[in-house]
Amino acid sequence: MTIRSIRTPALTCLGLFLLAPAALAQEGEANDCPVAEFTKGLRFQQQSAEIRALQRQAYNIATEKLDAAVADAEDPSKLAVVTDLDETVIDNTPLLARDLENCHTYDAWDTWLPWERDGNPALIPGAKEFLDHADSLGVAIRYISDRADEQKEYTIASLTELELPQVSPETVLLLGPPKIERRELVSEDHQIVLLLGDTLHDFDNGFRKTPLEDQKALVDENAGKWGAEWIAFPNAAYGSWSEAPLTAWDAETVIEEW
Repeated sequence: MTIRSIRTPALTCLGLFLLAPAALAQEGEANDCPVAEFTKGLRFQQQSAEIRALQRQAYNIATEKLDAAVADAEDPSKLAVVTDLDETVIDNTPLLARDLENCHTYDAWDTWLPWERDGNPALIPGAKEFLDHADSLGVAIRYISDRADEQKEYTIASLTELELPQVSPETVLLLGPPKIERRELVSEDHQIVLLLGDTLHDFDNGFRKTPLEDQKALVDENAGKWGAEWIAFPNAAYGSWSEAPLTAWDAETVIEEW
């Protein structure tokens, strides 16, 4: 999910956490690139079978919950699914991998904007099947993303090329008002039955610009919504957690041979 206006400086772009050359990291020369530590997370996000399992699991849950909502609805056309784009519906890891290889740190969207125009993102596994299913049920789909609104035509072109349903200037709502305001626009004439995203403010404005510990507490306060109304997608590549310190076991290290 591309987020501009609501991230801290360390979160102002997708690649900021991933911009380290994989070759250097593999050769133990990570000190040459200060963000080489994010190589492993990007490798998991792009290459692991586990990430595909988790993504398909999320869409399986979303399908089950949507079918139940439609079964209970008098008019399914009044229902809506709201989904994020980046790392929820489309996969941008090739851009991140290229920037990582170049150890390219940036905070001005200098490579993301060209990617929006000329990049070729792939679909997240399960995305098209789920969205086509929602479309077949007559449910409205709204794509809410913090991609650049001034480049909206390119995002629409990418989604159209990927053959996703219900793609139009009216259904693709990009960066401008905060996401909560764009969701409120959808709620004016539809009942939102599912929110899909990889970042917590895709679900509730209370997560926006909120300290990490408060985010964790808010996650627990909304425990009943996860997997019911809110479908969270894994993203090991970037997020508000990226600079959080690790909590280590405070016991003395003892190394034993097996």
